[in-house]
Amino acid sequence: MSDLDGWRKRIDEIDKQLVKLLNERSQCALEIGQLKKAMKMAAWQPQREAEILRNVVKANEGPLDDAAIRHLFERIIDEARTLERHFMEGGSSFRKE
Repeated sequence: MSDLDGWRKRIDEIDKQLVKLLNERSQCALEIGQLKKAMKMAAWQPQREAEILRNVVKANEGPLDDAAIRHLFERIIDEARTLERHFMEGGSSFRKE
């Protein structure tokens, strides 16, 4: 196996782990959405979003720069918020497109 094939295989393995972790994170967001719904809270909590972004930038050790980490997590948070809002409005907890 060439070095290229080995690195690609490693990336494929990491991608599978990322999907698993993103779905685990999304399940947590759904649980939070359930609690927010019961407490009649809004899905969007800007102060919490800012805290998450500060935390992930602080944890960043590279090679991605802080702006890249921030951008990635803004997308992750946006998708989680969409899922949470959908659930809070009475939608199903899982949708596969």
